[in-house]
Amino acid sequence: MPLLKVIVTSTRPTRIGRNIGDWFTRHAVEHGGFDVELVDLAEVGLPFLDEPEDATTGNYVHQHTRDWSATIDAADAFVFVMPEYNYAFNAPLKNALDFLYREWAHKPVGFVSYGGLSGGLRAVELLKPVVSKLRMVPAGEAVTVFRRRSVDADGHLIVDDTLTGSADAMLEELDRLTRAMSAMRSPV
Repeated sequence: MPLLKVIVTSTRPTRIGRNIGDWFTRHAVEHGGFDVELVDLAEVGLPFLDEPEDATTGNYVHQHTRDWSATIDAADAFVFVMPEYNYAFNAPLKNALDFLYREWAHKPVGFVSYGGLSGGLRAVELLKPVVSKLRMVPAGEAVTVFRRRSVDADGHLIVDDTLTGSADAMLEELDRLTRAMSAMRSPV
């Protein structure tokens, strides 16, 4: 089965992203279309981009970059569990993307966004040109978590039919995209 990496992008100590990421990971496993692994950027601990060469060269001098490269290279598809900060995506996500180049290419990506009134939708729209430049293909289906409606006072996710239906639709699209794009990643 293809490997889906669910990447929790918030590193803030008081984040709700890990709770959302844990739910989505369980849901993706139950869906059954992928082998699923959760990757938490708070645990990965990438420093601010410190490679001396451009990522397009693939010449990595730091072990943390080589480890990150192996983590991302192994995946067939991604889901970013991402907050919206100040109408945009967060810095740890951009930093994680910028460390690498070819490892992201020709792989689909889905979005589980969360935030206040917009549910993170503005962050997703700003991220799409970035992932497209990395030759990733964004799924049209997405999961949007509106904090006031879907997160309780203790930061626990309130899962309802809307969230599960959105997750199922996105996973189905990611499955189709992954199968279609696998030929693009095969050696010629």
